[in-house]
Amino acid sequence: MLAKRAEAEDEVPVGAVIVQSEKIVGRGYNRREQDQDPLAHAEIMAILEAARSLGSWRLEGCTVFVTLEPCPMCLAALQQARVERVVFGTKDPKGGALSLGYKFNDDSRMHHRFAVEEIGYPPGARILKEFFARKRAEKRAGSSTPR
Repeated sequence: MLAKRAEAEDEVPVGAVIVQSEKIVGRGYNRREQDQDPLAHAEIMAILEAARSLGSWRLEGCTVFVTLEPCPMCLAALQQARVERVVFGTKDPKGGALSLGYKFNDDSRMHHRFAVEEIGYPPGARILKEFFARKRAEKRAGSSTPR
């Protein structure tokens, strides 16, 4: 699981997979800390790999599966990549685009619209909850570097 790989690398445990015609064309997980790149979210990494794999920035006919609700940046990037559908496992009330009211995927003013579906994925939610609980405990103990 890509989210577990991110967690093992001390990144926020989010993973994304892009599928076209039942074949995985892109994978990604959070790499912001290790790359020191604010854009290195799981979805962005998966989009980059899928575009290289398909030889096109247009990810038409692709479904994106991601463990956490995409942030506004990632939802906009998915809109720009022309994906067909996004399926996410866990809502993000403080950072998720849809939870915050940014529904780029379904805005009639935009040139491309796509479906977004929350499926509820308890294992992904648990991994995130445990990760952040550990980070808070480390911060209280003074053993964590500031993020």
